Amino acid sequence: MAFLSVMSRLSDRQKHILGLVVRNYIEGGLPIGSKTLVTDYRLSVSSATVRNELSRLTEAGYIAQPHTSGGRIPTEMGYRYFVQRLVSEFELPSLERQTISHQFHQARIEMEQWMKLAAAVLAHTSQGASFVTAPRARFSRFKHIELISTRDRLVLMILVLYGGNVSQQMLTLATPLPQQRLSVAASDLNGRFDGRNLEEIESAFSGLDDLEQDIVRLVIDIMRRADARTISDIYRDGIGNILDDDGTRQAVRVLEEQSLLTDVVSDALGEDANGVQVIIGGEGRWEELKHCTMIMSRYGVGDDLTGEVAVVGSMRMPYGRNISAVRYVADIMSGFVQEYYTEKQ
Repeated sequence: MAFLSVMSRLSDRQKHILGLVVRNYIEGGLPIGSKTLVTDYRLSVSSATVRNELSRLTEAGYIAQPHTSGGRIPTEMGYRYFVQRLVSEFELPSLERQTISHQFHQARIEMEQWMKLAAAVLAHTSQGASFVTAPRARFSRFKHIELISTRDRLVLMILVLYGGNVSQQMLTLATPLPQQRLSVAASDLNGRFDGRNLEEIESAFSGLDDLEQDIVRLVIDIMRRADARTISDIYRDGIGNILDDDGTRQAVRVLEEQSLLTDVVSDALGEDANGVQVIIGGEGRWEELKHCTMIMSRYGVGDDLTGEVAVVGSMRMPYGRNISAVRYVADIMSGFVQEYYTEKQ
């Protein structure tokens, strides 16, 4: 981000004072002045010195003074600095982690149940809104095909992709063929293409006989549409928690409009994104998040099967706690995908 060069020039005292301003505002929602900072936090410098540092931080854009004679509050830039440089490693209390883990392991062993629970846990823990997306493969991979003769030249093709996607489609042959011939073709294709992605299947197309080419044309079409599919199943919770605030209320549009949510997720969690990502104030890209913070993380196993978990709330949220909650739930969901959806495929 462009402001990092400015960030690096803050003195240790300025960093400390900025951290106090942000933490105070997160906890109480009120501006704070130099005298209160010196008194409440027992600073070893005078209020005049603190006032000078507050002025410098204001000029640099990290804090603002809503009223001329009032105290300071953090700006978006101040929150970003706080998250990137000043938030210490935080872990949810052991008892809370045990409670969350117990809830998941008491749930039925099915993905939909776990996604609903993940959204509910994050909404409750953050006291904000949350969303969880269903795991999906970055690239579809061929697993198994069945060909069933129905009548005349009509054949039912059942295509199974890794990740659990199943497609059924009718194929019209040039001439009727017995079931034995169809079974042989299916067996050959299963042996050739198990685990292969769309590009690998397309590259082997010319080496197939006429029947297999007809079948694979349909397979390629189905896989191409699967690869073009973005976020589908989204599980939301806690939207009521952000409706009472004028700033966070706008974020409901992001949560409810699939195309907009897909845009935010794909941009924030691109190929180079690792771990938990924090979006503060919409980063100048999403007006609906202008007064909000979104904390999200990818979960799953490599590129085989991944989804996202996230919380959305006011910029005044407790960052350490919510970052830890998102990370913890993402780890639980990754373990679930690993155990029940990849190892048993």
